[in-house]
Amino acid sequence: MNKTYSALNLFREGLRGQRGWTPAWRSPKPKPKYDVIIIGGGGHGLATAYYLAKNHGVKNVALLEKGWIGGGNSGRNTTVVRSDYYYPESAALYDLSVRLYEGLSRDLNYNIMFSQRGMMVLTHSEAEMEMAARQVNAMQINGIDSQLLETEGVRKLAPILNFGREARYPIHGAMYQPRGGTARHDAVVWGFARGADSFGVDIIQNCEVTDVIVEAGRATGVATTRGEIRANRIGAAVAGHSSVLAQMAGYKLPIHSYALQAFVSEPLKPVMDTVAFSPAYGTYFSQSDKGGLVIGGGLDRIPSYGQRGNLPVHETVLGGLCEMVPMLSKVKLLRHWGGIVDVTPDSSPIIGPSGVDGLYLDCGWGTGGFKAIPAGGYMLAHILATGEHHELSRPFDLSRFTKGRLIDEGAASGISH
Repeated sequence: MNKTYSALNLFREGLRGQRGWTPAWRSPKPKPKYDVIIIGGGGHGLATAYYLAKNHGVKNVALLEKGWIGGGNSGRNTTVVRSDYYYPESAALYDLSVRLYEGLSRDLNYNIMFSQRGMMVLTHSEAEMEMAARQVNAMQINGIDSQLLETEGVRKLAPILNFGREARYPIHGAMYQPRGGTARHDAVVWGFARGADSFGVDIIQNCEVTDVIVEAGRATGVATTRGEIRANRIGAAVAGHSSVLAQMAGYKLPIHSYALQAFVSEPLKPVMDTVAFSPAYGTYFSQSDKGGLVIGGGLDRIPSYGQRGNLPVHETVLGGLCEMVPMLSKVKLLRHWGGIVDVTPDSSPIIGPSGVDGLYLDCGWGTGGFKAIPAGGYMLAHILATGEHHELSRPFDLSRFTKGRLIDEGAASGISH
């Protein structure tokens, strides 16, 4: 049986009627005890399992997913990857993620369709150009690739944008990160799942955690819909449901959960070669490899767990797109959806101990969860394996909220507020 993807194996299996492939990952029954339990089978949880096994040799791991692999936020996002953040701590963390993405297809033996087509944030006034110049300077000091574009530079990259005098917000320029781009969200999840499984990690689907077992102040296991499972350490990467899990374990998080909606249009011939985001219009978009426009905007205004659309957000996001690119106004939508994101007061993630001994967190990414999948998994794996922070994760410890050492990335997060 064959599990390695290569041109030779693809040719061989074509001749054999594709009968020699093994399942991408197993569906084992849960064991009573593991070295590590990871709650959450999204991108961050799967990346954590993969790097635990690959980098630290910890392979007796159970990854618990209440639904199916790829059925949560990882399959409900707009696929953008970037590291254009202001503060040194954020720049280092997110750029690690971009660097990991750059080699991820080879590392996982799975094509994640990572396309570094660039990411630009449009400016619409001289004041915004001054702020963009400040952001570009900060990024360059932090070692992140960044350019300040004038109007003609933007026109060269995205001629379909509205450069007319009648535009509601005339385009003055943009902040541009050439190494930014997009990746196929499902492929990232499936690639990490295959990789983790190949090291012996048990990926257990349809296994919802209903309680966290805490004994003498230490988390020793979880109660699930498939029975109790014990472990020496537990990692939690459950995105918008981080507060729900916290309530089970008896700790609190400075997090609110919101629905974040996204849209995909009918397939079009190539019209957009980069990712464009306009804070003024409240809209960003790119074009997928299948031709559909992938469109996003801001969070729903009211905290919610409802994964459904609503007309006010549709009007804001799609109306903004039509003003940004009037030629797209007749394009039809194919589908839209909502994912639940967890937002902290400073729009930066929480990585590290939860306050309950033996239970560690990877949460609070807000609208930055997908772009940070490799880095988030890399950091949480290090903490679970060693019991200590990685130097890049230490600033994002939960204790920063009591010490007042916030990393306020509200602006770099774009339209998360």
